Amino acid sequence: MAPNQDSSFTGIVKMLLLFQWTWIGLFAPDNTQGERYLRTMTPVVVRSGVCIAFTIGIPEMNEDAKGFVFHIYSLFIQKKCNVFVYHGDSNTMIGLKILMNYVEKTEKSMVGKVWITEVLHDLSLSYFLNVFDIHQIHGSFSFLTRAKRNTNYNNVYSFLSTLSKIGEGAFHCIFSNHVMSLKGCTRCREKEELLTPSHEELERILSQDTFSIYNSIQVVAHALNAASLSRSDWKVGGDWLGLQKLQPWQLHPFLRNFQSYKNSTEGIYFYENGDMGVDFDIVNWVATPNQSLMRVKVGSVERRAAAEIKFAIDQEVIVWPKWFNETQPHSRCTESCPPGYAKLVKEGEPHCCYECSPCVEGTISTQEDASHCQKCPEDQHPNKIRDQCVPKYITFLSYEEPLGIILNVLSLFFILITSFILGIFMKYSETPVVKANNRDLSYILLLSLLLSFLSSILFIGQPQKVTCLLRQTAFSIIFSVAVSSVLAKTITVVVAFMASKPGTRMTKWLGKSLANSIVYSCSGIQVGICTLWLSISPPFPDSDMHSHPEQIILRCNEGSVAMFYAALGYMGFLAAICFTVAFLARKLPGAFNETKLITFSMLVFCSVWVSFVPTYLSTKGKYMVAMQVFSILASSLGLLGCIFLPKCYIIILRPHLNTKEQLMMKQKDGS
Repeated sequence: MAPNQDSSFTGIVKMLLLFQWTWIGLFAPDNTQGERYLRTMTPVVVRSGVCIAFTIGIPEMNEDAKGFVFHIYSLFIQKKCNVFVYHGDSNTMIGLKILMNYVEKTEKSMVGKVWITEVLHDLSLSYFLNVFDIHQIHGSFSFLTRAKRNTNYNNVYSFLSTLSKIGEGAFHCIFSNHVMSLKGCTRCREKEELLTPSHEELERILSQDTFSIYNSIQVVAHALNAASLSRSDWKVGGDWLGLQKLQPWQLHPFLRNFQSYKNSTEGIYFYENGDMGVDFDIVNWVATPNQSLMRVKVGSVERRAAAEIKFAIDQEVIVWPKWFNETQPHSRCTESCPPGYAKLVKEGEPHCCYECSPCVEGTISTQEDASHCQKCPEDQHPNKIRDQCVPKYITFLSYEEPLGIILNVLSLFFILITSFILGIFMKYSETPVVKANNRDLSYILLLSLLLSFLSSILFIGQPQKVTCLLRQTAFSIIFSVAVSSVLAKTITVVVAFMASKPGTRMTKWLGKSLANSIVYSCSGIQVGICTLWLSISPPFPDSDMHSHPEQIILRCNEGSVAMFYAALGYMGFLAAICFTVAFLARKLPGAFNETKLITFSMLVFCSVWVSFVPTYLSTKGKYMVAMQVFSILASSLGLLGCIFLPKCYIIILRPHLNTKEQLMMKQKDGS
């Protein structure tokens, strides 16, 4: 006939979760009832995500039970728990009082603790007030059985006046012979004057254990009434005689038929297995200035359906003790992890005891006590404290930024210089210096250098479809033409020297045909590579969202990386051949032998592009593009400066050296 406690278990768990009390202690009697309670309550609490710091079974004890008290006291100190759920009887309350008194004599650790008592313990009864101090109860909560407000208490009192609870509550005496007699409570005499208590006192007395007994008897009465109505043959000598012959086990079908009386009492209902269920009021105990205890209803637990329990609580009504600074207390094994961190559970510890680990690069957590960090979308990145994702900003080598402006100005400046040199050569095209070593090759080389400086501008600015198609292919073809022209110049010098020897057959190779065939064939191979590249997997505009955590890098995807390095490698192959031939021919006689100049120019060219490859692979974003632009400008400038500046020096500043006589004289001196 005791109330089913499932609703109270659910209510307690919901209260713990509401106030984020995830680190609690459980107290119960050290007997069969307490073991059953802990066995039932523990999985309910753990499944909800609340951790149990310790469970304590409290035996019946006296003031000399120091060993057990010290054990519990050590748990209080070590576990740092501030919320306790208590379930027990009167004798257990006495043991708990001994514990609390002992602890308070040492470190005042009991101050600042929240107690939650279950179902049967109305702390406003004088029985408990004589056991505990007001400040020990202040701020605690109880789940009390909801009493029917329109109950005829006088009839109930008359009906149950012989029960011990009524005697203890109404007369402030006890029938027990327990050795631990309580202060303020006397042993009842054999006969007591039966005085009807006030309505308020009856409501207080009958609202808990006695109220359950009263409703249980009401259930039996309904069952007896149902039995008498259904068994007409019992009416031998009247209904009373029939009921006297009724065996107790014969009431079982009527007790199981709870549908017939489930609405007989407000707040009382029965499960299909016959257990009695009740609704509960959540009471907050508040100590008043006059040293009395006030019961403040702050919530309720009601069963609405077979599997639905309604929990309601008004936090604004709760009066927290002054030692909590009148704010909600905390009871956690670990303080909450702020946003930007995730819980890292310690091995061998409850899941409530964890460390706060900062989110790794690229992840965030937006709430407290996040179990794991989440990745940001590709177009967003975490902020500094990693508690939210913010949009990435778009970047590319722009004309407006300082680096883009510098490279663009240098390109234009070198274009002007190349145009100026080309103009000088065209103006003095009939002079020996210009005509020496194939004038047409000089024009081709100057034009290719002019276009190479111009092609560097394609790498600056936001990548577009056209610029992505042109920038690498145009650069590769133009540089191949330039290197082919230099190679043709070098081979022309070697052939001219060999043709000057008596009896040689190399004279047939002299002329423009050899030089033109070298330029066309070497450049044609590069054109074929680039054509194949564009037909198989051409470059296209792309965005890189992963190279930099805070940027979206707009770039040209090379399409086929193999074709890109094939074009670059072929250009390096031509440069290596040209450098080798020029180096071997650098000491050939002649007034205007360009092989020395070509050797220096190709040394600069090869040095730039050999250092370009590892640097290009190690940089990201716009700096990768800037590195390629710089390499184009530096290598082109190396060819322009080493080959053409000495000739311009002679043409402009030493015109007396730019004569055929001077040329013939130096040839003789050299021979």
